[in-house]
Amino acid sequence: MNQLIESSQESAVRLRYAKAAQAKENALCCPVNYDQRFLKAIPSEVIERDYGCGDPSRYLEKGETVLDLGSGTGKICFIASQVVGPEGRVIGVDMTDDMLEVARRNALVVSENIGYSNVEFRKGRIQDLKVDMEALDLMIESHPVQNSNSLMELEAKIEQLREDQPMIDDDSIDVVVSNCVLNLVDADKKKTLFRELHRVLKNGGRAVISDIVSDESVTSEMMRDPELWSGCLSGAMTESGFLQAFEDAGFYGIRYRKFDLNPWRVVDGVVFRSVTVEAFKASDREEKDLNQAIIYNGPFSRVVDDEGIVLERGVRIAVSDRKYEQYQRPPYKESMTMIPPSTAVESGKAPVFDKDAVSKRRPPKESKGSDSAVQNRSAESCCSKESSCC
Repeated sequence: MNQLIESSQESAVRLRYAKAAQAKENALCCPVNYDQRFLKAIPSEVIERDYGCGDPSRYLEKGETVLDLGSGTGKICFIASQVVGPEGRVIGVDMTDDMLEVARRNALVVSENIGYSNVEFRKGRIQDLKVDMEALDLMIESHPVQNSNSLMELEAKIEQLREDQPMIDDDSIDVVVSNCVLNLVDADKKKTLFRELHRVLKNGGRAVISDIVSDESVTSEMMRDPELWSGCLSGAMTESGFLQAFEDAGFYGIRYRKFDLNPWRVVDGVVFRSVTVEAFKASDREEKDLNQAIIYNGPFSRVVDDEGIVLERGVRIAVSDRKYEQYQRPPYKESMTMIPPSTAVESGKAPVFDKDAVSKRRPPKESKGSDSAVQNRSAESCCSKESSCC
């Protein structure tokens, strides 16, 4: 039940954004260049009363299922709906009734303008994506809290709601996006928030988060200022702390996609700027050894990935089938050369990958095989007079 008690910081955020849903507030918005093609289909009311510091929608792809945390009046959702197309799906989550009212009212207009409907909005807290707050509101109406016994009964019903009817299911989302909202979550709830990001993503899914970060930690006085907190400043994580939060939650391939050098605000010597971070969720399946190897192409002499694998430039490294698949996708694919075995190994017959072999070099013969066509190919067949390879 403690999660349902509104903090003073959360109250300040809710009240300020409720007002901002009724009239535009310039102090809540960083300048962002959105793709004008997508804005044409969105009513001006949505555009004027939606607040952000980046555009995570530009990193989406067709057909994806997208979750927007702190969706506000729906601008990013409506842009995303056009990017992912009719085969895709977009879910917006926000806790502010006034913002949800604007978003839902305009969803029909946008769907008529683009010719299909693939967006829905749900009421919830982004740090607890299992609880549907509209379902909770109905529950409280039918079971009002009158004494300690009814309070305990409500707590039990909330836990049952969380487990039996989660607002966002485990492993159900291709991409989680957010635009200048994570900083508004209470400091003691941020770890839970990042775990929720990880929980709802499918294996191989990713988070693309635009937010405000600081170059050094904010002061305790700033954190107690409700105006600075609700203004996306006091709750900002540091530049390195923001990336570390993704790593602590189990993400890999974490990288800045955008880092604004020009500050948005400077308060008491602390510099605040907009960034966009992309991070991926790894598969947790059993790893097999299919005699696969990878070569790190450079430019650095060696790098260490998020699982501690040391990659030396130009050296064949033994990897499991899971890591082999991972290195073929962004953000690694441009830096890797993939070395498959000459003769495919059946996954069902392959041994479990030896975790002690992490960073172990894989001799070429392991990939070629002793009787491989590659090994036995004659020089004449490659560079005969009829061949143009030499």
